[in-house]
Amino acid sequence: MRLRLIVLFVLCAFVAPAQVNINHYMRTGQLKLSTNEYVGAIENFNIVIKFKPQLPEPYYFRGIAKHQLEDYRGAIEDYTKAINIKPYFPAAIENRGHAYLSLGKFDKAIEDYSQALKLSPNNSGVYNNRGIAKFSKDDIDGAIADYNEALELKPNFVNGLINRSNAYIAKKDHISAIKDLNKIIIMRPHFASAYLLRGLARFEMDDYASALRDFDQTIRFDSENSFAYSNRGLVKQRLDDNRGAIMDYDMALQLNPTMAGVYFNRAIAKEATDDNGADEDFRLAEQLDPKYAITRIKTERDYWTHVIQSQRNNQQPTKISSADSIAQAKVEEEAAKARRRFRNSLANKRYIPDEDEEVKDGLVQNKNIIIEAQDIFRVSAFVKNSVNFERVKYYSPAIEELNKYNNYTPQLIIDNKEQSDFMQSFAANVTYFNSKISMNPSAENYLCRGVFLFLDNKNVASIEDLTTSIDIDNKNELAYFSRANCRLKMIEGLDVSSGLNQDINIGNDMFQNDYKMMLKDYDKAIKLNPDFPFSYYNKAYVLCMLGKYEEAMGEYDTTIEKLPDMAEAYFNRGLVKIYLDDIDGAAEDLSRAGELGIDSAYNIIKRYCN
Repeated sequence: MRLRLIVLFVLCAFVAPAQVNINHYMRTGQLKLSTNEYVGAIENFNIVIKFKPQLPEPYYFRGIAKHQLEDYRGAIEDYTKAINIKPYFPAAIENRGHAYLSLGKFDKAIEDYSQALKLSPNNSGVYNNRGIAKFSKDDIDGAIADYNEALELKPNFVNGLINRSNAYIAKKDHISAIKDLNKIIIMRPHFASAYLLRGLARFEMDDYASALRDFDQTIRFDSENSFAYSNRGLVKQRLDDNRGAIMDYDMALQLNPTMAGVYFNRAIAKEATDDNGADEDFRLAEQLDPKYAITRIKTERDYWTHVIQSQRNNQQPTKISSADSIAQAKVEEEAAKARRRFRNSLANKRYIPDEDEEVKDGLVQNKNIIIEAQDIFRVSAFVKNSVNFERVKYYSPAIEELNKYNNYTPQLIIDNKEQSDFMQSFAANVTYFNSKISMNPSAENYLCRGVFLFLDNKNVASIEDLTTSIDIDNKNELAYFSRANCRLKMIEGLDVSSGLNQDINIGNDMFQNDYKMMLKDYDKAIKLNPDFPFSYYNKAYVLCMLGKYEEAMGEYDTTIEKLPDMAEAYFNRGLVKIYLDDIDGAAEDLSRAGELGIDSAYNIIKRYCN
């Protein structure tokens, strides 16, 4: 159930004239938030926070924007900052409870909801949400008590009724559940969830015909409700309509391919009809959920007999050594990781990348993307009179020194964006440095021509110039840095490998020597200039290509230490942490990357971290 966030728009009045721009960014951020432009809102609140970090409101509003983008951990961090500044902030406390609830941190959610009720004791929504948290902890009676409080304050509160009915079903009080659901259906006759829950209650009461009608109604009002199809399939299976059940299970899995129980039930139905694919469905169910890790099960009765027997066996555990216990824990941990990755891979079938897709509701986390690491940084050039050229993001003293040598003609920058539109300009700069070298064959001129040859995709010639530059002056880190970049792009151009999660067998890799040389060049650049963060970043990128993720983590750590606002480093480190199953750490890094402007991070948070 989608929780309703509390948004309180306030007019922030700052007295000093010098703070007028802060007012502007605050109002613009609130406007973008109200029009669902969440990424733009975050950008504006970032500016307010930079200049006025003592204000609670920009943290609160930025938390709301992150919350809407399903960056729950990032939202919690911002809500907490707002609360620390302004302890009497019931809306921030309640919203933080919502974020904790979305992450499954039910104790913390209950704590926040209880605190919010102390500040706002007549808030039916908070009682309802605390009931959801208690229900999630299997405190059914506590949940019903909270739902009762919510409905005492607001008798026709539909969410309170729907949640209390769900709790009654869990308590096997199906009559009370149906009474609540009938009341909802009278008020809102097209509310699909009410029919779904009433169908579940009637199914539990063995009233299959009525349950079937309710599930039909659910699908009529919500044709993409996977639970309606799966439960209707179960009713049909109980009525010996196995072919009809299989059709419903097919639809449920098309909508949500991670439902282990549906694979299991479809396998049973397929065996009953002698259809092919039962063994594959059993296998998928087993991979998704360990309770289905049962071999050669042929009937539903056999399955439940197995479960009951397993529970009985667990009542008399055998003693095992601490070493065996640790080993078993590691096996279980790896199995859990494998299941999580498998669920993600199945869920990702629904994410078909479409570059032309537009997100009109501001929820960029729902945009389909191809997940890949942010590219390496390279020495490039600012092309004048280009309306498409992005604002220069990062300043580098080393680049500035080279610009001074060239009198800013051309103006060099450091970035990681492909600039295929400017190839003609880059080729012209190669010609320009041909003339300069003929008059002055300096290390700087060879370096610059090598840079533009690289940008013009003349990689072999680029390496020759960069090597000549190093031979003349072996103290310039940009020459080593650029030569390593050139070697890397030569290999990537052959499609041998690219990005994260592409392990390379170093022993059999025909480019083993090239990787060693580029890592040696990055190390040399780092030694010559330890404060140049882009060498660490690029080295980490290469280490990821080689499958050396732990080493890459250290290089990304150093990159961020040197340049704390480097969005690309947070993004790539977040991807590495996902690969290493540090989900909380990954979410934190990706949240920071999103905050700094890489909005694709929110899609990854949603798919892999929530």
